[in-house]
Amino acid sequence: MITLISMGEALTLGAITSLHCMGMCGPLALALPANKSASKFRHVIGRLVYNLGRAVTYACMGVFAGVLGKSIQLFDLQNAVSILFGVLLLASLFLSAKHMPPWVIRFFYKPIQQGLGRILKRGSLLGLFQIGLLNGLLPCGMVYAALALASLQTGAVSGAIFMFLFGLGTLPLMFALSLGGLSLRTPKLQPVLNRVIPTVTFLVAVLLILRGLSLNIPFISPPDLSTAGGSCCH
Repeated sequence: MITLISMGEALTLGAITSLHCMGMCGPLALALPANKSASKFRHVIGRLVYNLGRAVTYACMGVFAGVLGKSIQLFDLQNAVSILFGVLLLASLFLSAKHMPPWVIRFFYKPIQQGLGRILKRGSLLGLFQIGLLNGLLPCGMVYAALALASLQTGAVSGAIFMFLFGLGTLPLMFALSLGGLSLRTPKLQPVLNRVIPTVTFLVAVLLILRGLSLNIPFISPPDLSTAGGSCCH
């Protein structure tokens, strides 16, 4: 089962990631449909439902990450895979969207954008929830970093909880932004936002590599991930 330390990691990573989300998903959050006849309370609930939709999508992705992690544990490959994920995350720092295969953009990214375009015309709570669900599927390096950590959990439930908490970690800042917090997206913050994703990606990559190396560093690099049981990440 997921440990308290892993839960704290998920929430903290989500909170830091939300700074990046402001720059990448901020325009979508500010463009959310609004029902002019709805009360202020319903407006607030709608923005909350949108953000919960993102967290639900992350949780579903976490299920697969957790199952992968369980399979990795059965084959005693956790250390090697942890190092591999860390190296891949480091490599991603030198890649950009232009390196994305055309078929990925055509068959995955564009359909999501088109779906968002259609749903953005709705102002219902269900529509806002659906927008959040699709928003969670948009390519994001920070989500992939979180999934790499979630794969070190031991099972579908633990992976889902990790990613849902990651989504909740992004909620406070993104919820404030979706309520119309234009002041949160000032030009002065942009240089900070531009540094968030490479810095956090680098730190997560280093953490994964250190864990895979089993250097016996408390809470960071346990002696052996494959024999740490339910708390294999610590």
